[in-house]
Amino acid sequence: MLGDFLKAVRQLGDRRFRRVMGIGVLLTLALLVAVYAAFLALIQTFTPESIDIPFIGPVEGLDTLLSWGSALFMIGLSVFLMMPVASAFTGLFLEDVAQAVEDRHYPALPPVPRVGWGDALVDAANFFALLIAVNALALVLYAFAGPFVPVVFWAVNGFVLGREYFTLVAMRRLGRVGAKALGKRHRGKIWLAGTLMAAPLSVPLVNLLIPVLGAATFTHLFHRLNTKG
Repeated sequence: MLGDFLKAVRQLGDRRFRRVMGIGVLLTLALLVAVYAAFLALIQTFTPESIDIPFIGPVEGLDTLLSWGSALFMIGLSVFLMMPVASAFTGLFLEDVAQAVEDRHYPALPPVPRVGWGDALVDAANFFALLIAVNALALVLYAFAGPFVPVVFWAVNGFVLGREYFTLVAMRRLGRVGAKALGKRHRGKIWLAGTLMAAPLSVPLVNLLIPVLGAATFTHLFHRLNTKG
């Protein structure tokens, strides 16, 4: 698994890798800015210019205070959302990463038809929703994990990342049913590989590389496991 990851790291300079990475980051930032702009517009629309507080009198500038507060809130929220959003957007272009890996390391493989935009969009949306849902549920576990919160975070996200990335990569050559069947036979290895990918998620900026590295790593892992059967 480490070898798969190192192969992916060594290919980071690939033009297609950089293109997918750049698109993913730009789309992620654009979405977060759009969400903040909409949130700010709601605050300015529905917050009165002043409110009367008993024994104090009218207090003005509440909308400005909430706007600054919302900025801090969005910065914190972006830390939580950056990875799943970037993963979802990268999922739209995952095929380009997988193809770049195969062109370099598995050139004898026959070509595969490209996944349609509609199917890619549905898979990316499902991936994003699953990441958000699982991490929201994991918040309950964090309350009882104490010093092991990072371990829980890595394990939970490793399970999701491993399952989803492996399935998306394997579907290109085995179809959805075949990908899930192969994934079930190697569930433990896939989870472990996903956990190793999830560990750098705790590092700001580095975590933006994970979607592309994950797609490349799981492409290598898929071909190794598919050879074994």
